[in-house]
Amino acid sequence: MDRIDAMRVFVTALDEGSLAGAGRRLGHSPASVTRAISFLEAHVGVQLLHRTTRSLRLSEAGERYAAACRRVLTELEEADMLAAGERAAPLGMLTLTAPLVSGAHILRPILDAFLDTQPAVTARLLLLDRPVNLLDEGIDVALRIAHLPDSSLVAIRLGEVRKVVCASPAYLASRPPLSEPRDLAAHACIAMTQFGQDSWSFPPAQGSHAPRHVRLAPRLLVNGVEAAVASAVEGHGVTRVFSYQVAEEVRAGRLVVLLPEAEPPPLPVHLIAPEGRLSVPKVRAFVDFAVPKLKARFAQLGKLVPR
Repeated sequence: MDRIDAMRVFVTALDEGSLAGAGRRLGHSPASVTRAISFLEAHVGVQLLHRTTRSLRLSEAGERYAAACRRVLTELEEADMLAAGERAAPLGMLTLTAPLVSGAHILRPILDAFLDTQPAVTARLLLLDRPVNLLDEGIDVALRIAHLPDSSLVAIRLGEVRKVVCASPAYLASRPPLSEPRDLAAHACIAMTQFGQDSWSFPPAQGSHAPRHVRLAPRLLVNGVEAAVASAVEGHGVTRVFSYQVAEEVRAGRLVVLLPEAEPPPLPVHLIAPEGRLSVPKVRAFVDFAVPKLKARFAQLGKLVPR
């Protein structure tokens, strides 16, 4: 069996979530899909997948091998395009990643619009609230909200977002005043695990050099932004999220931004890609299409959450 074909089956099974799905997408019988996976496992000498009738789960070795397979298949696709003289035409699978909320509500509509203009391009959008190694996981483009370390990645700045404290008018009407960070101790807090579940940190007060840390006893602790925002809108407490995540609620008056003078400096938003990927037509075409739209969208959302 050809190893490249077997890699393609392996990666497709992961994308589809099942061996049967891979067979349907590639036009292979279930038996041939199983043989391809078994061939790879025999070749590398380790189990790559834990298989049941309903699900697939990568082994630790399988995770590393899957990332390598994606890189190999991407490079082969580009080599084929170059040999065929089609390098100027966007073609093939475009893989992107973004945080859950910004990916679903900001990047995804722009990606849909891009795909409408490029019938020869397909896309895989991974919504992940965790660090992603673009090279290891075969990512073409990523949306990042953070200060970026020096690296070989190409970064295009799109704007900035703030980390804001907010609550509903109904909640605030029945609670003690909240005029400085230490007042949070008297309030019901809805904490996000990625923003700190035991304390919230704020810049130093005027005239001080010491950051302010407020110990929390969260009334609700969640690992999903949308749940935290919904709970705050319904009047159950104070939460802390990125400004774009509550822009519409603030505009509509369902939430009020608190402690603006205690906000930390804004975080930059970038679209990033591995060095050299921008020369690939599908990546270049998407970046050229998406960047002005993303800049405009982040600017618009920023205006909805005034200081």
